[in-house]
Amino acid sequence: MLPDCLSAEGELRCRRLLATATARLRARPASAAVLVPLCSVRGVPALLYTLRSSRLTGRHQGDVSFPGGKCDPADQDVVHTALRETQEELGLAVPQEHVWGLLRPVYDRQKATVVPVLAGVGPLDPQSLRPNSEEVDEVFALPLAHLLQTQNQGYTHFCQGGHFRYTLPVFLHGPHRVWGLTAIITEFALQLLAPGTYQPRLAGPGQPRGFEPLASSRQASSTPGLNKGL
Repeated sequence: MLPDCLSAEGELRCRRLLATATARLRARPASAAVLVPLCSVRGVPALLYTLRSSRLTGRHQGDVSFPGGKCDPADQDVVHTALRETQEELGLAVPQEHVWGLLRPVYDRQKATVVPVLAGVGPLDPQSLRPNSEEVDEVFALPLAHLLQTQNQGYTHFCQGGHFRYTLPVFLHGPHRVWGLTAIITEFALQLLAPGTYQPRLAGPGQPRGFEPLASSRQASSTPGLNKGL
């Protein structure tokens, strides 16, 4: 059963679990930060995502992502970066006191550190947002109940030199496929918000640094109904 993560008790539990890591990570430099917006859409707990603009340059154009971007020298810390970028991309102002804490950092292919910032943004209609069209093509929400259904979860095995290295999650059957770093961050959020309900897909002795979940995971096996390819 999905816990009431939007309740005051659920928020307090998450804040307590994240407090130590948050204090440590806020004091460290990072390359980028993203906001993981936990919202209520018509009373249903959900995570808010963006579809990056197809007009952007680089390999991530058209990808699903959380709002965020590179840290600016003028930013106070990674929380400031995530909140600033969210307002620039979506026109959504999130007060700093709505930040619950920082999730485990992830690392891109260039080994740049990306810090996820979890925040409760309250009741929200994604269609009411006015995203910056230069950066965002679409804004959509996926209910936590959808993300937690096994038929909407997939995984991809990565091999190198003919040997298994690691497994990464994929979330399916929404408006757009959620994969890559965004799927990893989604997994971290689900493990925190719905402990014992979500079975992590991250696995493998050679998985990249920063890809460990909040709790230890087992190697994903070939399970009926799970998509093994990107």
